[in-house]
Amino acid sequence: MSDFAAVRGAVPAVQNALFLVFYIGGERFALKATEVAEVLARLPLKPIAHAPVWVAGIFAHRGALVPVIDLCALTFGTPAQARTSTRLVLVNYQPQPWVEARWLGLILEHATDTLRCGVEEFQPYGLDNREAPYLGRVREDAVGLMQWIGVNELLTEPVRALLFSTELSV
Repeated sequence: MSDFAAVRGAVPAVQNALFLVFYIGGERFALKATEVAEVLARLPLKPIAHAPVWVAGIFAHRGALVPVIDLCALTFGTPAQARTSTRLVLVNYQPQPWVEARWLGLILEHATDTLRCGVEEFQPYGLDNREAPYLGRVREDAVGLMQWIGVNELLTEPVRALLFSTELSV
């Protein structure tokens, strides 16, 4: 093996990924596109009694009942604004690797852009926010900071039990 081949083999490959970019208030966030099942217009939802205020409701989609959370309300306590760019994004929610993924709907503001970048561009931000474990690494660019949202960390066990059957419980 030549020295060039040895050095070339030692260089880690950059792992590019596609992200759906959206806003909560004036702050940018991102979801990994492989976790996104479908992007829909905002739809009417049936409310769920005794659910947290950030649980927007439920709707029927392709033969499945899909619970929906308002990520703006979950994160900062203010419901998403009804804009033409506010979307209902279906994500593949799988909190445990041994259970089958289910759809979870997210209401997201300005969910109209994508970004392709290396996953290593998102760096730890140094805070241990136990109240919001879904808030992941951050990426800085010319516009400012963007934070990666961890789909599988969005729901606590009590909310997961409320929104899904016991097959998704820990």
